[in-house]
Amino acid sequence: MVTTAAVVVDRFSLQLTFLLFLSVVVVTLFTALLTAPQRDEIGEFYLGNRTMSPLRNGLAMCGDYLSAATLLGSTGLVALTGYDGLLYLGGTAVAWMMVLLLIAEPLRNAGRFTLGDTIALRMPARQRPVRLALSLCTLAVTTLYLVAQLVGSVALLTQFTGEPGAATRTLCVVVIGTIVVVYAALGGMPGATFIQIVKAVMLISGVTVTAVMVLHHYDWDIDALLTAAADHSGMGTRFLEPGLRYGASTTSKLDFLSLQLAIVLGLAALPHVMMRLLAPRSTNVLRNSVVWAMGLVGLVCLAAGVLGLGATAVVGRDTIARMDHKGDAAVLLLAHALGGGILTALLSCLAFVTLLAVAAGLTLAAASSAAHDLYGEVIRKGRAKQTEELLVARLAAAVIGVLAMLLALVSWGANTATLAFLAFAIAASALLPTLVYTLFWRRFTPTGALLGLCGGLLCSVLLVVFSPVVSSTPASLYPDADFAWFPLQNPGIVSIPAGFLLGWLGTVLSRPEVPDTYDEFEVRALVGTAD
Repeated sequence: MVTTAAVVVDRFSLQLTFLLFLSVVVVTLFTALLTAPQRDEIGEFYLGNRTMSPLRNGLAMCGDYLSAATLLGSTGLVALTGYDGLLYLGGTAVAWMMVLLLIAEPLRNAGRFTLGDTIALRMPARQRPVRLALSLCTLAVTTLYLVAQLVGSVALLTQFTGEPGAATRTLCVVVIGTIVVVYAALGGMPGATFIQIVKAVMLISGVTVTAVMVLHHYDWDIDALLTAAADHSGMGTRFLEPGLRYGASTTSKLDFLSLQLAIVLGLAALPHVMMRLLAPRSTNVLRNSVVWAMGLVGLVCLAAGVLGLGATAVVGRDTIARMDHKGDAAVLLLAHALGGGILTALLSCLAFVTLLAVAAGLTLAAASSAAHDLYGEVIRKGRAKQTEELLVARLAAAVIGVLAMLLALVSWGANTATLAFLAFAIAASALLPTLVYTLFWRRFTPTGALLGLCGGLLCSVLLVVFSPVVSSTPASLYPDADFAWFPLQNPGIVSIPAGFLLGWLGTVLSRPEVPDTYDEFEVRALVGTAD
């Protein structure tokens, strides 16, 4: 075993992982091409099969939301911080409540392909500038999240090969990125849906089986598991108490609250999740689909908690921290201890497939916004033909994929969790206020939408630039510099209220939309239309 890097698998596991991953990619690519839109209809490309059952829709939603960070990062967080890690998983699990209770049904009823269509229905007179701002925010969120997935593929590769060289990093990012572009550009929503369902089934099965193995290892005695985790944490009962990561100071408590706000509120406004909410043909199917997604996400988070505790109990916290200070190696170390090379290869393959699936959904959402909102409605002013818009969507998927690959190679040393959480913060600060005000506030105006979108985006980015994420600490992007006057690593606790405040301020300082279309919009949002 190499001691200079987090190498946790042997040659057999590496070869088996490669064969499994290659098999999954070949099968899913072939199926995605078979299920790709056969007609030049943008509705089929953007929304796919709208007659799927609630279970299949729920699996696709679950696949869209759960990334490799859940399997590797969240499990590692529990393994290293105990109670605080479990608390973080709780926020991940309950985030779907916001989607179900607040925006799922009215958004599906009032929307078409993107959030821009909902805005256009509500503000027809000045829809183009708002669509432009929405498209820019959507591209910012999806690109950041997509870069996080591609950087995560390199981070996952280090678990096999140690610190990769420049050529290895480039090859890994280009291969993963190219496969993602093929899924999104050729398969559209049908192709992305298939890979999401496959990924969700694999993820749920993999973490559940491994969690069962952990519980069986301790004779299904939860107390024995918790005791062993505390004993092997090197901290005793403190491991099972709050404060190891987030409760040590007032600043860390505020940082945790900010992070949870970004996760819980940001989920409802993630572009690829919103596209998935628009797909079901009826509100009843949508409602049941979201319930399925909530249950499946909750199951995965529960299993991830068991895996994190099991990793500490079986492997030991010091060993995990020595192999990878972020804890991403925890689940692979646990798999190697419980099931040897075969289980390690299965979970490693699952992590790579998870990266692929989430990245495909993000690429499709970005391409849809660029083609439909930016090109079709802003540049062509609604006069683009369906074949023309479909071609632009596919070209946009390729361009966005290449851009994300370049950014991933430039920022490969960045913390993937930081990139993902910034994407959540922008979604919660810019997109969510506009969505909520559009759906529920009669007085809301295009000026309020523009100010909320641009202000929420700028506030989020500026606060991160002047935070410890970028400078002043050894883990910062520029550790030798010091211009961090904002003390928190996640800006959500400030930027989210700022986004809502700016949307309100822009509205009260401007004239209402004329003519007033809210009554008609409200009826459609509550009742829906036959389609």
